[in-house]
Amino acid sequence: MAAVPELMRAVRIRAHGGPENLESVDVAVPAPQPGEVLVEVSAVALNNTDLWTREGAYGSPDDPQALSGWRGPVDFPRIQGADVAGTVVALGAGVEPRLLGCRVVVDPAIYDAEGPHANPVGLMGSERDGGYAEYVTAPVERVHDMTRSPLTDDQLAALPTAYGTALGMIERGRLRKGETVLVSGASGGVGLASVQIAGARGARVLAISSGTKTDAVRAAGADEVLDRTGDLIGQVRAAAPGGIDVVLDVVAGRTVADGLPLLREGGRWVVAGALGGHDVAFDVRRLYLHNTQVIGSSMHTPAHFALLMDMARRAEVRPVIAAAFPLDQAARAQEQLATRRHVGKIVLHP
Repeated sequence: MAAVPELMRAVRIRAHGGPENLESVDVAVPAPQPGEVLVEVSAVALNNTDLWTREGAYGSPDDPQALSGWRGPVDFPRIQGADVAGTVVALGAGVEPRLLGCRVVVDPAIYDAEGPHANPVGLMGSERDGGYAEYVTAPVERVHDMTRSPLTDDQLAALPTAYGTALGMIERGRLRKGETVLVSGASGGVGLASVQIAGARGARVLAISSGTKTDAVRAAGADEVLDRTGDLIGQVRAAAPGGIDVVLDVVAGRTVADGLPLLREGGRWVVAGALGGHDVAFDVRRLYLHNTQVIGSSMHTPAHFALLMDMARRAEVRPVIAAAFPLDQAARAQEQLATRRHVGKIVLHP
């Protein structure tokens, strides 16, 4: 195995704001601490979290308008990038050598506790340096051996945040085979992942999209694609006259108020985003009279992520790659991501 250099190329944010706050720099290769490994990055995927962390768009519990990273103030400068695929090239003290030289995927979550059901309270690329770089460190327990997966490095890099979030929603929403699921924002990273995973689970998938993206959403496994620019509620009623069992929602806004009456008795509405607005009002009677649930879902647990990696080893999900850019074009890649004109994931190659 080649020697690890002293310096590496990285892209980091120096402050909250626009793409001009991304800077490409030479920095020291991080040394793996006890219990960590050093990963040589082969691909890193972009997410909306990259845009919102750079913009400081997450707010705080006390001030919704506060500039903030994913879960609090960002320690600048910060190397972005949550979704990493690569090769383990060095080990910190106390780490067994079994992963050395393996192709891996990193679970980017920082958890609040040990154990399989811990909750994510931080994210690589926001609360610690991420993978917009040639090398990144990660705790060994967050590194998954994917050497035997038939997926490409780009596809593996596309998994952690989008597919982890989608699987977290599906698990928390207790989606079962044969149920009917409605997926909002179905052409985006989390939406397309939700369509694929729900379909693999044997659910009937109704997906919301529009325009030229509908064919790609249908190809991902949607049974029916509904046009978000038309009479959406009418389309849902026609497609599922008996109601919806589970909604996987990254849009929120008016969709929640208008859509809650579409849930069947005991239905579950799972929210993992607010592309359509974070201020939501709905008739609470639709909630308690029908034993329905509104469930907040933030990323995944360690158990969810391990399940996702098992699916990827069997190629039960195959992420769609929309575009790839060299690392030094990270700003351009983020600008393309912000247009939301693509279907699938955008990746960077260090």
